[in-house]
Amino acid sequence: MQLNPYGEDLVRFVVGLTNAPPRSVPELVERSLAAGMAIDRPVEEEDLDQVLTFVERWAEVVDAPTDRRRAELLNVLLAEASTYPRLTDHADGGWHIHYREDGIGLGGVLRAIGAVGTALHLTGLGMHRLGRCALAECGNAYADFSRAGRQRYCSPGCANRDAVRRHRARRERRPHASE
Repeated sequence: MQLNPYGEDLVRFVVGLTNAPPRSVPELVERSLAAGMAIDRPVEEEDLDQVLTFVERWAEVVDAPTDRRRAELLNVLLAEASTYPRLTDHADGGWHIHYREDGIGLGGVLRAIGAVGTALHLTGLGMHRLGRCALAECGNAYADFSRAGRQRYCSPGCANRDAVRRHRARRERRPHASE
């Protein structure tokens, strides 16, 4: 039995959709399949529109200034996208819980897993575990899955660029030995 099918991989998928929204239905399908999503009905333009609206609103959760505001915004997304929990064993994937209606399109599925997955992430690890990259020119969203809960950058690349920049700035401020 899967305890949390809405876990880390799906939250990372929502982060990816937020930072680089899909531009077409085929791109949404391709990225969803790559993320392990089961697609059991045709994906329409409406699904893409739902996903694009959802990731804009999910970004507001990321940017919320307080835990309380983050919870309020996420509760609205949960109310709109999810329903009562139910057991399911579709596609021989093993018994697990769904928090969405059966028979909905990919847009509705992604809204539900994004909202529920984020709620489980924040309540399980801490309400501060979403943020924006500290590298000034980046600003991508991230979900912090680190052990210490102190992530500040969206990727190791951004962390390294900022570390090099800080190191060079310190070297430039130091007096040279020949002076």
